[in-house]
Amino acid sequence: MDTSAFDADNSVSCRLSSIIPDVCKTEDCCLGIDEAGRGPVLGPMVYGICFCPISKKEELKGLKVADSKTLSEAERETLFQKLDDAKGFLGWALHILSPNTISTSMLQRTKCNLNTLSHDTAIGLVQFALDSGVQLKEVFVDTVGPAEKYEEKLSKIFPGIDVTVRPKADSLFPIVSAASICAKVARDHVVKNWKFVENLADVDTEYGSGYPNDPKTKAWLLKYLDPVFGYPQFVRFSWSTAQTLIDSKAVTVHWDDDEEDGEKAAQRLANRSMLSYFSAPGGVTNPTQTHRFFTERRLKSLDTL
Repeated sequence: MDTSAFDADNSVSCRLSSIIPDVCKTEDCCLGIDEAGRGPVLGPMVYGICFCPISKKEELKGLKVADSKTLSEAERETLFQKLDDAKGFLGWALHILSPNTISTSMLQRTKCNLNTLSHDTAIGLVQFALDSGVQLKEVFVDTVGPAEKYEEKLSKIFPGIDVTVRPKADSLFPIVSAASICAKVARDHVVKNWKFVENLADVDTEYGSGYPNDPKTKAWLLKYLDPVFGYPQFVRFSWSTAQTLIDSKAVTVHWDDDEEDGEKAAQRLANRSMLSYFSAPGGVTNPTQTHRFFTERRLKSLDTL
């Protein structure tokens, strides 16, 4: 799978897709939706769809797709290649949600929780298929949140399409299993080929599964916690695992915002304000002492707005 479009800038989200088979534009089709990487504190979450004519369901079954979680990495790669080779009747699309996108969405002023983000991404992929000319009649989805409410929501947004939302849909419906395989293969590729924009030199790639309870993941999080600037963008800094480590291991700083007088609060508590890291002692900007966090992101201090 070619994920180079995302690898080129993994700070933002990215959509990838196969060609749309001509038969999917003329025959009634079914579509499955599933995700990979919902729980990990490291790396992206990937949503995938697969679609094919309803008349080709038996051919899809013949590919012997299964829930990606029950397969080895090698088995997933082999099955994805089979799916991709079936381009005469089967298509797929992916939406890769970067860790940065996930965290900023969850922590912005108008917060967007993971369920809402998942729903919006799934809806966007169904709309992408429709806009591409796929004649959708059936949609099968692995549930996020209460299945009945999610099914009702999707049915209202896409009237005329028969929507089925079920727990463990990836083990019940082959078209969802196919979507699960596509999503998981994409996430595996992206994590394996991750480019750290923070220039971490010979970064240790033994970060385990990425799940918070994995000892290797915990050790990696401790190793790469910058005491001032936190984590590289590979980490979902909105996850409680990361937040807890930042609160307990990082330097205590105060941000200037509308709700608190950061400079005065910092002085009162004998801590440094976050703004102090932008300037040299005495308040005079000194580019030679700028931390690499700012130079790598081409950030500069401004005298006026």
